[in-house]
Amino acid sequence: MSISRERISALLAAGFLAAGLSGCATSTTANGNTPNGAARRGSSTAAGTVTVFAAASLKATFTKIASEFEAANPGTKVTLNFAGSSDLATQISQGAPADVFAAADTKNMAKLSDANLIDGTARNFATNVLEIAVPPANPASIRSFADLAKPGLKVVVCAPQVPCGSATEKVEQATGTTLKPVSEESSVTDVLGKVTSGEADAGLVYVTDVRNAGGKVKGITFSESDQAVNTYPIATVGSSRNKELAKAFIAMVTGSEGRKVLSDAGFGTP
Repeated sequence: MSISRERISALLAAGFLAAGLSGCATSTTANGNTPNGAARRGSSTAAGTVTVFAAASLKATFTKIASEFEAANPGTKVTLNFAGSSDLATQISQGAPADVFAAADTKNMAKLSDANLIDGTARNFATNVLEIAVPPANPASIRSFADLAKPGLKVVVCAPQVPCGSATEKVEQATGTTLKPVSEESSVTDVLGKVTSGEADAGLVYVTDVRNAGGKVKGITFSESDQAVNTYPIATVGSSRNKELAKAFIAMVTGSEGRKVLSDAGFGTP
């Protein structure tokens, strides 16, 4: 059976069109991402570096999440920078190269958002509350938040501008207790360090910090902690050079994998 020249031309045109569509469906950009830049879970096409600025209290959990993200997206690298949320917000506002910002409170996130330094809207992904950290033997016999006001007690807290410091002030106001700390630290990990090194009788940190410290400290819970629940937001930084990869990392933090890591560490849901 003969085929007309017009029929052959039509078949060839259809073949070229199908090949073109197939090529579009599988093509990648120069940096290895899919055309819209989105990292694909478990895919080798996602590539590049995402720099994450995160609150000090997220160090253990974000280190684990970053490892899972890199494993799920071969070719990617997550660079982590941990510090007090207020310090990180200042660094970003001064032009520090960051793709993602995860704060330990909404106040510091709002500072960047109000300055138009955040891309889109931040997402709340976790909550945390304070707990008293003391040496394992608890030599000062601390039993309550009010005990922290005992004369001569060496208490360490976060500075007021740091989320854990702001939470401490809220609890003081709610309980009518005034603390006289021997030092105010720039991050919650610094507070914990003072306790574990024996430089303080007690420190106000987060529940998650006590859990992560293992047997290095003993945790003293107090009912008034619910007066100062800290909510953790996360967002893409406006100046990010890899926004799609940043969004993919945020998706993991807020997704089932991230929620499990955070829950296991003692974080609450927002």
